[in-house]
Amino acid sequence: MQTVLWFLVAIGLLIAVHEWGHYRMAVACGVPVLRFSIGFGRPLLRWRNRAGTEFVVAALPLGGYVRMLDGREGPVPPEQRHLAFDAQPLRKRAAIVAAGPLANLGLAVLLYAWVAWWGEPQAEPVLGSPAPGSVAEQAGLRAGERVAAVRFDDEDAAVPVRSFDELRWQLTQAALQRRDVTLLLGPAPELATRSVPLPLAQLQARDVDAELVQRIGLVVPWSAPVVGEVLPDGAAAAAGVREGDRVLAVDDRPVEDAAQLRAWIRAAADAQGHTRTQRWRIERAGRTLELEVTPRPERLGDAWVGRVGAMIGAPPALIVVADEPLDALARGVRRTWEVSALSLQMLGRMVIGEASLRNLSGPLTIADYAGKSAALGWVAFVTFLALVSTSLGVLNLLPLPVLDGGHLMYYLWEAVVGRPPSPAWMARLQRAGMVVLAALMSLAIVNDLTRLLG
Repeated sequence: MQTVLWFLVAIGLLIAVHEWGHYRMAVACGVPVLRFSIGFGRPLLRWRNRAGTEFVVAALPLGGYVRMLDGREGPVPPEQRHLAFDAQPLRKRAAIVAAGPLANLGLAVLLYAWVAWWGEPQAEPVLGSPAPGSVAEQAGLRAGERVAAVRFDDEDAAVPVRSFDELRWQLTQAALQRRDVTLLLGPAPELATRSVPLPLAQLQARDVDAELVQRIGLVVPWSAPVVGEVLPDGAAAAAGVREGDRVLAVDDRPVEDAAQLRAWIRAAADAQGHTRTQRWRIERAGRTLELEVTPRPERLGDAWVGRVGAMIGAPPALIVVADEPLDALARGVRRTWEVSALSLQMLGRMVIGEASLRNLSGPLTIADYAGKSAALGWVAFVTFLALVSTSLGVLNLLPLPVLDGGHLMYYLWEAVVGRPPSPAWMARLQRAGMVVLAALMSLAIVNDLTRLLG
């Protein structure tokens, strides 16, 4: 129920902002707006303003519309003909249509800026153990090293890194853009003790998913190999492991961090589902003890992994990342631009077959993440809203006939040839656009169900 509630809050707000963009631009251009509707179907609430616009909140909240005075949709009194939408010059019609997506992009800028100004706790950019066989491991990166900056190899200036999230964002972008980078390690960019090149261009990244992060290798920030909650019926409890124990070594191999310890526990199971006993050297209340721990096998997909029935790893060190107001606004603009460019890049790759269509998400995934982000707090939910608002703005600017971008495509044709497309062509393009959009929505819902149902 909470998931549905937060989904309705999110989608209702974003649709309202989108339609508000159309509405405000129409009013600014002198075009009368007959109805401003959030949702479709039976009206739940309705009222009118002094200008005569009817505002409606309808039963089905998955969309909205602004109905303007338009000779193509009904009779227009002769004295108002010059005010109708279809009687406006090209520049005004284009501005009214573009205002909706631009309102979503503008909202994203403000939301990202608010998060950057308010600040949020993020993990410090201290590396956990690189994933085995990953680019990071092959480059020689080690657990506990701090990343001060990232330098793209085709640029001179380095980008300072303040948190582990910023580091992963920069590396993901580099991999998708097929660009090599160099990590500057140290307490600050000007105090870097060494630099490590990462050849990310070789990854031939297709999807933004867990597999890409795993191949890069910097999956989680550093956390101490400390045991958290121990389940009473788990393998750790049976071996005498207690909450608060710090694992120093496994089978005489020093443990560098919690990520490495978790990897060794999982690797204790073989392909047949048998596990081997591990010898743990732990520190407890200033004393060093040795315990024999036998992880229990658990089926995970097509493979067996070891489990000990305990939380492994202390929370990573956190830092509050916040900007001054003007810097926050600049960061909001930059992040909206980056997310928009990334979205278009992925859509383009899906069209030409270089990226998987699994990247498409629909309303079920949006609803799922709305609930999850709201459970994490206001900052996470606002960041989620900014991401979806950016996606909604970019989607509506695509040149599909049923979307705002399709209408802008018609206006571009009109600007070039001096006349609008013929009604027959408009009808054909609208039908084709509906087919494409229906196919995309069907695929997105199938992807949603696949994710949610495993």
